Amino acid sequence: MWIKIKRVIRAGFFSFWRNGFVSLSSILIMVVTLFVIGGTIFSGVILQSTLAQIRDKVDINVYFVTSASEDDILAMKKSLEQLPEVALPVVYVSREEALSDFKTRHQNDEFTLQALDELGDNPFGATLNIKAKDPSQYEGIAQFLNDKGTSSSDGSSIIDKVNYYQNKDAIDRLTRIINSANHLGFILTIFLIVISVLITFNTLRLVIYMSRDEISVMRLVGASMSYIRGPFFVAGAIYGFVSSVLTLIVFYPITLWLGRTTENFFVGLNIFNYYTSNFGQIFLLIVGSGVFIGAISSWLAVRKYLKV
Repeated sequence: MWIKIKRVIRAGFFSFWRNGFVSLSSILIMVVTLFVIGGTIFSGVILQSTLAQIRDKVDINVYFVTSASEDDILAMKKSLEQLPEVALPVVYVSREEALSDFKTRHQNDEFTLQALDELGDNPFGATLNIKAKDPSQYEGIAQFLNDKGTSSSDGSSIIDKVNYYQNKDAIDRLTRIINSANHLGFILTIFLIVISVLITFNTLRLVIYMSRDEISVMRLVGASMSYIRGPFFVAGAIYGFVSSVLTLIVFYPITLWLGRTTENFFVGLNIFNYYTSNFGQIFLLIVGSGVFIGAISSWLAVRKYLKV
């Protein structure tokens, strides 16, 4: 068995070197294939990072009446943090902080500050800033506030306004965009991978077609099916491995060149930093894809087109 395995591997390497021009063509085609797969990976990362940044900017605010006690507000904050839909932490802004923030924002507007001083009292109530783990969950949080969180210990209402309903259209639109982008990205990835496999399959079929006489002789002398397929399987895996290494080399200058552009345009994501920091995972994914596509394409081509 070990002798047969060594012969199959040796024959696979020999087939790879013997058909130099065809091997080079196959490698170039697979480089394009793997480049498409890698580009899909990077595009997905950029898309997810952009959507995550947009999702992080969406929130709802609960505005409390000025007479609400801090103990009641903190109790509501604690109950909100126990909801599985809420992303921690829930940010509490006191009346004093709200007043200070307002003065800071309008520090150059003397008329507004003068009008505020004439009131003689702090007109701002405390607020809670709430972020959901998913934009689709904001409606449930708002419903919780309306149903269970609107009363103080003495039975009076402490919530002045929940701004979810003013932002509902924008939140619903964002939810639809995120869901559509995820579905489109998945479909596009599958489509590109299928196209890549078909291109590689047809390229490697040429290599196998050139060896049809050799295969016929091997069958006449009683070689087993696995023994005939083995060298082509090994050669396909070699095509995939070499193509993967070349693809990773090509990605280095491209991501280096695009790194600053993506950082400025896509909300801080530097694609070169992502490539270098996740190189181990990308290496395994690209090499694994290359070896798998090359080996399985060779296997299928032998079986389907040479009638082994």
